[in-house]
Amino acid sequence: MSNCVICWLNCAKEMLRMRCKYQKCSLLLLSLTVICAVLLSPMRSMAQGEVLTLEACLDLAQKHNPTLQASAAIPRQVQAQERIADSLLLPHVDVEGGYTLQPEAQQVVMGEITTATQQRDYSHLSLSAKQLLYDFGRSKAQISAAAANSRSARLNYAALEQDIFLRTVVAYYRVLTAEHLLVAADDEAEQMADHLKVARALYAAGSVTRNDVLQAQVRLANSKEQQLVAKGELDNGRLQLNYLLGRSTTQCCQLSDKPLFEIDSLPSFTDVAARPQLLAQKEQVVAAQQRVLQARGEFWPQVYAHLGADYVDNSKVKEQTIYSATLGLRMNIYDGAANRSKLSAASHELSRQRLLLKDATEQAQRDYRSACNDAKVAAQRREVAQIAIDQAQENLRINRSRYQEQVGTATEVVDAQTLLTKTRSEFYRAQFDYQVAIARVCRAAGTL
Repeated sequence: MSNCVICWLNCAKEMLRMRCKYQKCSLLLLSLTVICAVLLSPMRSMAQGEVLTLEACLDLAQKHNPTLQASAAIPRQVQAQERIADSLLLPHVDVEGGYTLQPEAQQVVMGEITTATQQRDYSHLSLSAKQLLYDFGRSKAQISAAAANSRSARLNYAALEQDIFLRTVVAYYRVLTAEHLLVAADDEAEQMADHLKVARALYAAGSVTRNDVLQAQVRLANSKEQQLVAKGELDNGRLQLNYLLGRSTTQCCQLSDKPLFEIDSLPSFTDVAARPQLLAQKEQVVAAQQRVLQARGEFWPQVYAHLGADYVDNSKVKEQTIYSATLGLRMNIYDGAANRSKLSAASHELSRQRLLLKDATEQAQRDYRSACNDAKVAAQRREVAQIAIDQAQENLRINRSRYQEQVGTATEVVDAQTLLTKTRSEFYRAQFDYQVAIARVCRAAGTL
């Protein structure tokens, strides 16, 4: 009896202990769940409510665009070539050493006497310093050409940035346009669905023919097709924008339609001269001019100085180390007309670069004027479309009322809805084309 009581008490004690342990685990799990929910809720809200402005997109493109990242090494490579050219005016110091083993030591014959002049095996060391003193501007021209190429590379990178920025602006407003067109398509589909209900009700009442119902069904199907087209355009636009920003293709965010550009802040026509493409091409002309001077310098001699110290391990002579200083003149007499060919090629290259500069200047001016014209036209289109939207909405309201009163036809309602959608689409396109045109004006002046 006592054993049973003791066993029952032990079981009850174990059950209480397990219950307390379970309650502690439950409280711990609940606490962790609450903490995770608190920590993740801001991140989830940020991911869902992330809004990107155009300015933020341009910053992302500048930092993460794959094309810019791949091209960033070009200015550094050209700058390394500039440092190589700078070394032409610096002394060149060389050291050379070795150990020589001969079958027999070199000997000299003096009458009937033969004596060795060196050891059979010996070590030797040579140290020399050579400095170019004057070469009639050849080296300076090469250095100047390398410096001009380096400046041109940096300006070309800035020009590439401007191109990427413009592509980003176009992709940005492509997404915004697609979003608004999708809203317009959704609204049209909703309106056509309501029209189909009205047509069916009137057909059931015997007020209209079945042709009105079929016409409404066809128009509703067409509206749904336009929805799919707008959705596909939106998805493709987001893919392009994410690529330009260096983001994952699956990332999705909300874009702000706040305008970044205003017509009053546009650069003037004189600012086109500061366009990076033009400045880079001007540097190419400078580099070509310097290469012509470098080619002409090939016909003139070079004056140089040389200092040397030569050591030979030779017990047969008193002076094992020879020190020397040389002031020399070096000139090519004949090289198979290679120098003349180099000069001719450099002259033709200079002419080509000048023509490219002229063409780039005219192209920049055309781009500026064309973008200004497009901006003015888009602004006018936007104003006209804004007025037309109000008129199209009123036209749809009147035709719908006439149809419900059995005065108008279903075709008039469908045409009015189509006209409203077309007018709204034109307004959205004009609104964003205006911003893109202003961005093109800024890009033409290199200030985007």
